[in-house]
Amino acid sequence: MNNITLAPKPGFGEVTIPLPSSKSESNRVLIIDALTEGENDISNLAEARDTQTMIRLLREDPEILDVLDAGTTMRFLTAYAALSNRKKTLTGTPRMCERPIGILVDALRNIGAKIKYKGKEGYPPLETQGFSEQLTDHVKIRGDVSSQYISALLMNAPLLPKGLTLELTGKIGSRTYIEMTLELMKQFGIQYTFHDNIINVPHQSYKNTAFAVESDWSGASYWFSLLACAEKGSLFLKGLKKDSLQGDSKVVDIMDKLGVQSEFTNEGIQLTKKPVTGLQEFDFTHCPDLAQTVAVTCAIIGQKSKFTGLESLRIKETDRIYALQQELAKFNAQLVEEENEVFTLIPSTGIPETVTIHTYDDHRMAMAFMPLATKTKVIIEDKEVVNKSYPSFWKHCELVGVL
Repeated sequence: MNNITLAPKPGFGEVTIPLPSSKSESNRVLIIDALTEGENDISNLAEARDTQTMIRLLREDPEILDVLDAGTTMRFLTAYAALSNRKKTLTGTPRMCERPIGILVDALRNIGAKIKYKGKEGYPPLETQGFSEQLTDHVKIRGDVSSQYISALLMNAPLLPKGLTLELTGKIGSRTYIEMTLELMKQFGIQYTFHDNIINVPHQSYKNTAFAVESDWSGASYWFSLLACAEKGSLFLKGLKKDSLQGDSKVVDIMDKLGVQSEFTNEGIQLTKKPVTGLQEFDFTHCPDLAQTVAVTCAIIGQKSKFTGLESLRIKETDRIYALQQELAKFNAQLVEEENEVFTLIPSTGIPETVTIHTYDDHRMAMAFMPLATKTKVIIEDKEVVNKSYPSFWKHCELVGVL
């Protein structure tokens, strides 16, 4: 395994980070572009492996769509292939084939798509076997499992003969990702309504559009964390917008309480240090990808906090709750599960001279623990894991001197 060692770096000067483009936006506009037969002017697509995999599979159109470990690519391409009458086999890594997809497949079957599981019921690999008739224009789907199922259906909805009404049942998780999908669809000419738990998308056509993908707020979160944990420094993050479609822009409000001041400019966002006011509790329901970053930050700076909305973390690239608990313990911090899906983050009581972080094949584990280098020597196992979303991450770490 190819490890990387981060040198202790308590502080740094003024540094500019040229952030990568948003994987979430990129993967959505690629599906929309495919549904408009590639006649749009799409620019600034993400360098992330997930996005590059999507680009390759859409361009080459093979019979077997191997998405590797890309969850969004699996969910989005399943709906795209099933509802556009493409006969495809979809598969991925062993971990990808352990991630459930039954809720999406059930919804697609209700609409009229023919889909067969190739192995275990409810999990990839699967085979889309055609779509000849829309059986219903009203589908109920759980809102608390994965917003990607919902987004996958929504992007295809305008081209269905009867359109589609989605009724989201139960608690709605990651609502900001659903709203991102709808707003991107709107920028390509689609009209919709979203009232309470009902989303209605009438039958209509996408319109050709020029679209530039924004920088990635999930990737930005690690630099907010680094500054929060450092003794001194300032960072400029390029390409971020104040009125972002990305739910992870919530990191601005979170980190404001953890010691990072944000100021937007035309080119991005300037980060400077400020006093910590405290984050007593936070609900990650609508921004679960920030949970690892915030947990590690709180553990390092001595902030005890209560977290909710972590349910979806168990079905990500790894069981992120378990992974966090194991790795936080290596520098004497804890993520303790209480009753009713409430977790208490207990900060570090002492940091060893060297900490080795296992990444669990999860890009966010590697990047979330990088700020620990402000306090000690850190060895990150499997440095290539960041290629999933942020291939230039270690190069950017060199800019602040932790490499």
